[in-house]
Amino acid sequence: MLKITIIGGGAAGFFSAITCAKTYPQARVTLLEAGRQLLAKVRISGGGRCNVTHACFDPGVLVQNYPRGGKALRGAFTRFQPRDTVEWFAGHGVKLKTEEDGRMFPITDDSGTIVNCLIRAAEDAGVKIRTGDAVVSVKKLTGNNAEGEHGDTAPTFEIELKSGEIFKCDRILLATGSNPSGYKWAKELGNTVELPVPSLFTFNISDSRIKDLAGISVPNAKVKLPGAKLEQSGPLLITHWGLSGPAVLKLSAWGARFLHDRHYKTSVLINWLPQYNAEVLRQQLLAVKSQLSHRLIVSSCPFPVPRRLWERLTSSIGIDEQKRWADLSNKILDRLLLELVQGEYQIAGKGAFKEEFVTCGGVNLKEVDFKTMESRRCPGLFFAGEILDIDGVTGGFNFQSAWTTAWLAGNAIGKPSDFRF
Repeated sequence: MLKITIIGGGAAGFFSAITCAKTYPQARVTLLEAGRQLLAKVRISGGGRCNVTHACFDPGVLVQNYPRGGKALRGAFTRFQPRDTVEWFAGHGVKLKTEEDGRMFPITDDSGTIVNCLIRAAEDAGVKIRTGDAVVSVKKLTGNNAEGEHGDTAPTFEIELKSGEIFKCDRILLATGSNPSGYKWAKELGNTVELPVPSLFTFNISDSRIKDLAGISVPNAKVKLPGAKLEQSGPLLITHWGLSGPAVLKLSAWGARFLHDRHYKTSVLINWLPQYNAEVLRQQLLAVKSQLSHRLIVSSCPFPVPRRLWERLTSSIGIDEQKRWADLSNKILDRLLLELVQGEYQIAGKGAFKEEFVTCGGVNLKEVDFKTMESRRCPGLFFAGEILDIDGVTGGFNFQSAWTTAWLAGNAIGKPSDFRF
């Protein structure tokens, strides 16, 4: 009997174990989880609701949401994509719903629904689940020790647990997420690991223009990292510590390495009104100056900018509370225009995005066969989930890459050696 071990009891680990056990009922599938709680990250994801996937069913469009890994996932998504995820969960009694922004959640709005579904499916498929079994080392045996149970030439691995228990298996799947131990074992087994750094985070900014404005949001703003020539648009939220919202989170993902290399200290430009071009804004400001000349600038904002933010921006360039539009000089008008479309702020550090921990970096994708998720450097070793150098923007995309890579690995890991290549 083929012995298959999955290390990691998260989304990717469970999905690959279930897929493998159902596809190859003759195999013995064991899932090892170091912690006492299974699917811990699934439980807290999406504010406890679990953003399972995203309602984007075109693989070509879907891959555009992955700062790293999109090219490798292009073919993978033709085999298992969000539509397949929806159908899989529906087939296991869990209906998903789509929200306005495309994010998909269980109709219960409870991550426990997903957790219970995966655990139940794994048990029904015959997966042996072991919690509290921390792995200490993973080794590939060579020579005579590498002979399989039935005399075949399948590679054999030896796993040592913290308890001192040692057992052997024919194939291993690492689904350890961003756990440093997973990266360590991948490297020891011959794979290269791209330096893991944070992705999807907020910006810490201390600036008088946004101080005490926590909770104010702009439906559509553009944020730019001029040093990296990167920009993103979308809702922007002012927080107690700086800036957040989808626009910032997306920018942090695409600029993850740039920001890391600069120790999260660099400038960011904000366009509060990207729906207007600069010349149109200038003409509108001149029109307001002419038509509303006797009104106070601070109390008559002609643009869709929150009132308190408008007051702070005008004050920051020297417009006092008693100044009227008629008093606006061309020099101050130019400064106001610049502040609206290209205000410069200094990032002083990074914050967190709730409990959504996403990592940029991981196992080098060129060393993985994306038809099977098997290592090109170590036959018999497979990968799934965040241990790979894949990360998506917020919205269910990271879970989808986990489901997809786990499904591919689960379908391939139990095949006889002669049919895997």
